[in-house]
Amino acid sequence: MARDAGLEQLLREHLEARPGLAERPMFGGWAWLLDGHLLCGARDDGVLVRLGKGNDQWALAIDGVAPMISRGRALSGWVRVAPEAFADDALAARLLDAASTFVRTLPSK
Repeated sequence: MARDAGLEQLLREHLEARPGLAERPMFGGWAWLLDGHLLCGARDDGVLVRLGKGNDQWALAIDGVAPMISRGRALSGWVRVAPEAFADDALAARLLDAASTFVRTLPSK
């Protein structure tokens, strides 16, 4: 997968004020970790967002949001957001806020 500099920049703009954030290459794209836990990532096919098991149904009801597929299987609690859908600032903020809320419930690393 190729990286998408535009999606990466959008993510940086939405995430820049959050303490405990780190970036690194991962999964053929670029990933953001919050306090050491994977939060989200960007690739040329969209943005991956970690909402947590059982927390993704509201997002999956939105056009341009689909389950994240890995090795042919849907990963519960993860969604893939099409670049066009992620360009909606309100939706991007809602997804990233939900992801941050979930990830902050995880045990410290």
